[in-house]
Amino acid sequence: MDEKAAQAPAGAPGSVPPAIVVMGVAGCGKSAVGIGLAAALGVAFIEGDKLHPPENVARMASGEPLTDQLREGWLDAIGERIAESVGSGQGVVAACSALKRSYRDRLSGFCPEIIFLYLEIDPATARQRVGNRKGHFMPASLVDSQFAILEPPAADERASTLDATRPVGELVAGAVRLIRRS
Repeated sequence: MDEKAAQAPAGAPGSVPPAIVVMGVAGCGKSAVGIGLAAALGVAFIEGDKLHPPENVARMASGEPLTDQLREGWLDAIGERIAESVGSGQGVVAACSALKRSYRDRLSGFCPEIIFLYLEIDPATARQRVGNRKGHFMPASLVDSQFAILEPPAADERASTLDATRPVGELVAGAVRLIRRS
């Protein structure tokens, strides 16, 4: 598996960070990997898609991408949930696209110890996966708009990159290894 650590997350070796955000474009596997990672670590899971306000869901369902302004409240809702979990002593994994550095910075404002796991995928695979999903509000037509604004984590961010074309089980195992050795 291709595992590229942009920066090793802080903490004692073998410890679990209090908050992990599994990020990337639609179709990269954020939810599946996030659920598996949360279970493997014995922590809570937050599904970011469920925190979108109805107006955002309707906009995306109609094929309109969200603006930075429309994402602010959604990012704050995710950040607040992360902060609540960490504040109560519970570790947490959240699935959130976190496509831009400014979005990741906003989330980190709620919990500076957040680390990001970027699930890197190519546009064709992402479009295919989104097109094959049933019952999700995000149409495949919006995948390109996500790639258009995507800012992969930089070397100075608390982030690691995983190859999202790998099977979910391998991604979860790789993420656990990255987290435990950091």
